[in-house]
Amino acid sequence: MREYETTFIVQPEISDEGREALCQKLDAALEREGSVRLLLDDVGKRKLAYEIAKFQKGHYLTLSYLDTGKAVKELERLLRLEESVLRFLTVQVADDVTDIEARKTEAAEQEKIRKQRAAERAAREAEEERAREAAEREARAQRPGLSDDDDSDDESDEDEE
Repeated sequence: MREYETTFIVQPEISDEGREALCQKLDAALEREGSVRLLLDDVGKRKLAYEIAKFQKGHYLTLSYLDTGKAVKELERLLRLEESVLRFLTVQVADDVTDIEARKTEAAEQEKIRKQRAAERAAREAEEERAREAAEREARAQRPGLSDDDDSDDESDEDEE
C-alpha cells in the first residue's frame, strides 16, 4: 500500500459542523474503497497567498491515508463537487508501506498531539477575536457623537446636484 496526503482548503466561514460533515463523507469514501485512514490534521484558518473565489482566508485540512491508489480519484471527485472546498491537492508520501499497524499507531499519536494543538489554537483565536471586538467597541465609544442621522446629510447633497 502507498501513503497519500490530501490537503484541501475550505471556505473560512463554514461551520464546524459543515467541516465535520465533509470529513465524514471523505472517511466514508475511504472505507468504501478499502483504504486505511491515518489522520486528519486541522491546520486552521490561514491567509491565502492569493484571493480564491473572493476569499482572502481559508481553513486548511490534511487527510492522510493508506491506499492502493483507487481512493484518490473518489476523494478528489467528492472534493470537486463540494461547493465549500476552494482548492485541494493529493500527494503520494510513501511508495510502499509494509508495516501498516505500526503506521496506524504512529498516526494515532500524531492525531492526539494535533488535536490538542488545534484546541489550543481555537482558544487563542477566540481570545484574539474577543480582544478585537473589545477594541472596536472602545474605539466606537471614544468617537464623538456619530449617529445614523449623519447619513441623511449625504443624501441631501445628492438631491442638490
